[in-house]
Amino acid sequence: MYITEDWNDYECMDTGDGEKLERWGTVTLRRPDPQVIWPIQNNKLWAKADATYSRSSTGGGQWEFNKSIPDRWSIRYRDLAFHVRPTNFKHTGLFPEQAVNWAWIMDKISNAGRPIKVLNLFGYTGGATVAAAFAGAEVCHVDAAKGMVQWAKENIELSGLKNRTVRYITDDVFKFVQREQRRGSTYDAIIMDPPSYGRGPAGEMWKLETSLYPFVQSCMQIMSDKPLFFLVNSYTTGLSSTVLDNILSLTMKARFGGSIQSGDVGLPVTATGITLPAGTTARWEE
Repeated sequence: MYITEDWNDYECMDTGDGEKLERWGTVTLRRPDPQVIWPIQNNKLWAKADATYSRSSTGGGQWEFNKSIPDRWSIRYRDLAFHVRPTNFKHTGLFPEQAVNWAWIMDKISNAGRPIKVLNLFGYTGGATVAAAFAGAEVCHVDAAKGMVQWAKENIELSGLKNRTVRYITDDVFKFVQREQRRGSTYDAIIMDPPSYGRGPAGEMWKLETSLYPFVQSCMQIMSDKPLFFLVNSYTTGLSSTVLDNILSLTMKARFGGSIQSGDVGLPVTATGITLPAGTTARWEE
């Protein structure tokens, strides 16, 4: 399992009864987590939550605030900085467990010994984009949601990287990759963090189990002749990291050789010393 253990501004304080208690800088949030099927171990600790996200029986949910907190604030991971805020969908705009991948991305790019061009698909608020740009790569960030692309721009600026070469694209990732194929564009590294389900701007349906393999195949057509890495993340509950490993084996490894590492991604839980699973990842590298 890949575990992020070098955060200062983030902490998974405790878990239990379908929820997790987290510290984001100086703000403590209580949110649902479907992986947490054990009881709360320290009830007194949970009384410290500044805000709680409660699900509605009719779908969705809302935040309940125990005290006034900022509309948004910033936290840091190493030299990277990010804006976070409680959104209507329980998220904060950042997946802290992905810091273990950000560190790997920065290491790969920094030690490549050559200019690297990175494509970040389903880029969200740009955690991986910030990491790649910090390491010196030229980055293309693609997401279908205009608000998320703007958030990524703000994270780049917050990290002091506004002068780095970053291209921001608001578009359906499939259409963008197809256009890049026609243009003859290529990339040395591809990062993708696809959702379990989704719809494109024109109603295109994405379902991870049926869409991921052909999409990776399509992305191979825009890899450079000497690719550096290909990283895939998944949050789909029940989807083994071996599935991601197999996809990269049948595509990237079959064509370029190299090696693959895969596994669960997790967060250490301070109160109990256990690890909270938070998705899977697979990394192909030259």
